[in-house]
Amino acid sequence: MRKPDLRGVWGTMAGRIETYSEFWPFYLQEHSRALTRLIHVAGTGSGLLLLAIGVVTATWWLILAAVVCGYAFAWVSHLLVENNKPATFRYPFWSLYSDFRMFFLFLSGKLDRELKAHGIASS
Repeated sequence: MRKPDLRGVWGTMAGRIETYSEFWPFYLQEHSRALTRLIHVAGTGSGLLLLAIGVVTATWWLILAAVVCGYAFAWVSHLLVENNKPATFRYPFWSLYSDFRMFFLFLSGKLDRELKAHGIASS
């Protein structure tokens, strides 16, 4: 599989990831530290829980809290652990989809295998 030129993702060089199959390895690389992935999983899980409670109880502010919670955990982990910019800012839909993909791969025990398949140590 061809790896995308990651210098162009945030740098001044021309370049943009054009397909999701190119984005997914980039996303995994941007989450290379286990603590980053754990914080993401906690944020996504908390967000889903708040969303479910908000919908079931018709407490609509909890739905907003779910979104804030999910993104807050993710962005803090990028700032404090990974020291990079969240891909959300350039690739919002692929990033959201990938957050859920990583969450469910983690829960199913398949995330380490996916990381290894893309040459990323699962540390």
